Amino acid sequence: MAVSVRGGRRRLMADINVTPMVDVMLVLLVVFMITAPMLTTGVSVNLPRTKAAPLTNTEAVLVTVDKGGRIFIGGAPADLASLPDQLKAIADGNMGTRVYISGDGEGRYGQVVTVLALLQTAGFRNVALVVDPRGPVASPLDADRT
Repeated sequence: MAVSVRGGRRRLMADINVTPMVDVMLVLLVVFMITAPMLTTGVSVNLPRTKAAPLTNTEAVLVTVDKGGRIFIGGAPADLASLPDQLKAIADGNMGTRVYISGDGEGRYGQVVTVLALLQTAGFRNVALVVDPRGPVASPLDADRT
């Protein structure tokens, strides 16, 4: 601590010198700014292409909603009210079984969302929506422009 002399009396100065602390913080900031991008980027590689079949999960169940809003479990017709009970029977009560919901692109969006919400409310934890990654993204705005 520094000592000041005022009017013949010696007093201790209670001021904190923050300059060394600011210097350390600026050095740490620079170090983290330089190292952070190095931690998040990966190595660029060209992945090999194969004709191998995609991996499938034998415990997955497919629920389909067609254009008319009808529901199918693995190709067999199902009723919306009894859907959770039928899936629980197929999954042998295993709520961790993956359930895929496939909806027609021209069908009613609300029916697909209703099925999704019903399965999540019933306790199924692994519910996913199926999409076609090969096709272009369809936008209702494109239809208005033509």
